[in-house]
Amino acid sequence: MLTLFGIAAVSIMFVTYWLEDRSKWFVAAFAIGTSLTAIYGFLVGAYPVGVVEALWTAVAVQRFIKRYRKEASYGI
Repeated sequence: MLTLFGIAAVSIMFVTYWLEDRSKWFVAAFAIGTSLTAIYGFLVGAYPVGVVEALWTAVAVQRFIKRYRKEASYGI
């Protein structure tokens, strides 16, 4: 079951990263995917992977906020 969770988390991360140019919501979904991958890393005991994915989550959240504000200022 844990392996399926990991596959789902990485798949979400991969697909949303690939599609993030289409919408700011894919950037938000990428942040969710990286957070799920971080959780998976911690659950399987791969703490370095969990930490790196947690950092990617922070980066993705910052990118989403920046893009959200930019699009809001343009009225998109």
